[in-house]
Amino acid sequence: MSKLATPAFGTVVLDVDSTVSGIEGVDWLAERRGPEVARRVANLTAEAMRGEIPLEQVYGNRLAQIRPRREDLDALARAYTDAIAPDAVQTVYNLRRAGVQVLLLSGGLRNALLRLALELDLDLGDVHAVDVRFDAVGAYIGFDEKSPLSRTTGKSTVLSGLPTARPTLMVGDGVTDLAARSVVDKFAAYTGFVTRDPVVRQADVVLKSFTELETLVLG
Repeated sequence: MSKLATPAFGTVVLDVDSTVSGIEGVDWLAERRGPEVARRVANLTAEAMRGEIPLEQVYGNRLAQIRPRREDLDALARAYTDAIAPDAVQTVYNLRRAGVQVLLLSGGLRNALLRLALELDLDLGDVHAVDVRFDAVGAYIGFDEKSPLSRTTGKSTVLSGLPTARPTLMVGDGVTDLAARSVVDKFAAYTGFVTRDPVVRQADVVLKSFTELETLVLG
């Protein structure tokens, strides 16, 4: 297939959970706390990602139930890289080589995403997520409650304040990703791990793989 002389998008913004990686980070942490916590947290995550309840109503609640320790975040960082989407590393490399700006934009926990960013050969400054805080012995003491990314519409807020090369493509699986549609030029629903019908119905394009993403951007 011939390549476009100029990429179709100047910036590609990638969600992480169930997009770049096949896990939902907070749900993965909840599983370490036993089946009851895991069930409650997974239900809240699913409802928020389908748009049935605002993310801000469940964000702090989920973390309060889990109370992840620093070592839990270290383990999650390894899990993210172990579950990375097929062809994601090569696709990101090819996009950047073609001059496309690539950003990670996630409502997940930034502490656990930095290893994944390094795996993708991205700068740590290209990772936008929610910081969590620990005490001197690694116990959870809270998260950045001022972060827009703990709210349903937060991705549009963050993106509107970032210097991005246009046109911009947002790629993700949930309603928090779809909410960024107002500030990007095109929204792609990623269904490589999970398909959320309310998101797919409103997407400009549906992508099943990172190979399809590369074709969309580079031709």
